[in-house]
Amino acid sequence: MASYEIRIFGDPGLRQRTADVTTFDGSLARLAEDMITTMYDAPGTGLAANQVGVRKRVFVYDVGEGPRTIVNPEIVESRGEWTFEEGCLSVPGLYWPIVRPKEVHLRGQDLDGEEIFIEGDELLGRVFQHEVDHLDGVLLLERLDEDQRKGALRTLRTRTLGLPDGPTGPEL
Repeated sequence: MASYEIRIFGDPGLRQRTADVTTFDGSLARLAEDMITTMYDAPGTGLAANQVGVRKRVFVYDVGEGPRTIVNPEIVESRGEWTFEEGCLSVPGLYWPIVRPKEVHLRGQDLDGEEIFIEGDELLGRVFQHEVDHLDGVLLLERLDEDQRKGALRTLRTRTLGLPDGPTGPEL
């Protein structure tokens, strides 16, 4: 199994919506296996295909119960509210308290194209929301308030220029 390079903030592919998967074959299964390897190597809890440069609507995750793959995911219902410190493999080393729905119902397909429905709350629900955001071209930075976003962008600019990290404000 091969490990991909994870795309980081600034890569234009992270801002584009991915295309639905229409072919369920061995190449899709290999993609999922390689994404799982990449996710574990990072290490991370979830990984969307566009984070490794693949413009397909697929993500993998593992919240402690073994790896799973979801194809063509869609959040069909959500409720409640939960704040949790959230980070992203495409924005490495930075974390923020993010408010998201506490429970979600996800519809998608498995690697054979069979329709699946999964309910997720707290961490599992958050992983679903985070990865679906990726597949829709939405980065975690867009979930921040204006001050947090400014601080995050300042930190990312500093890193891009190779400068030492300076003060970034109380949220970081």
